[in-house]
Amino acid sequence: MPRSTVNFEAIDFDTVDRFRKRASFSQINIETLLDGILLLTPTGDVLRANQPAYRICTQLLANQSQPMALPKVVWRLCQSLMAQADQISNMAETEISTAQFPKLYLRAQWISLEAVDYPCLLVILEDRHAANQRLAAAEANQYGLTTREAEVWRLRRAECSNKEIAQTLYISINTVKKHIKSILAKRQVELEVG
Repeated sequence: MPRSTVNFEAIDFDTVDRFRKRASFSQINIETLLDGILLLTPTGDVLRANQPAYRICTQLLANQSQPMALPKVVWRLCQSLMAQADQISNMAETEISTAQFPKLYLRAQWISLEAVDYPCLLVILEDRHAANQRLAAAEANQYGLTTREAEVWRLRRAECSNKEIAQTLYISINTVKKHIKSILAKRQVELEVG
């Protein structure tokens, strides 16, 4: 169990300036990353967290009956990694699904930093559903999709079946198939040109 409780709303990112100035990891501006990044001590203390990590952890903590330093699923993943410390694997990963996050991928791995004398845990929290939605929007623009095709593609990227797409958009399954055929043709042209 983590030894101290962290209120993610109260994280003062400037309190770790000394750490940030000395750690080579901090040379990467983690605030610009879309994935949640947590840097933890082996006891569960948060050394650094970017805004996506704050958002994801805050939403995961809202589902817990008792507050703790980290969402239970994150801490269990870290414990799993620590339990296999003598094995070859340097990483533990899992994928969960919640109401807020239909596809949340979590990966924890050991990382050594010059600023601290002990190995730390790097935890990456990837909201794959949101990533797929961003990708669908970018592809709709790239392939020159119509508004309706973009809606169909967004749902397809969310792994909806043709039937689910038809029900969501109030169109027939044949219309969905027609749009997907058109999207794939536009995509193929873009791939051949590019």
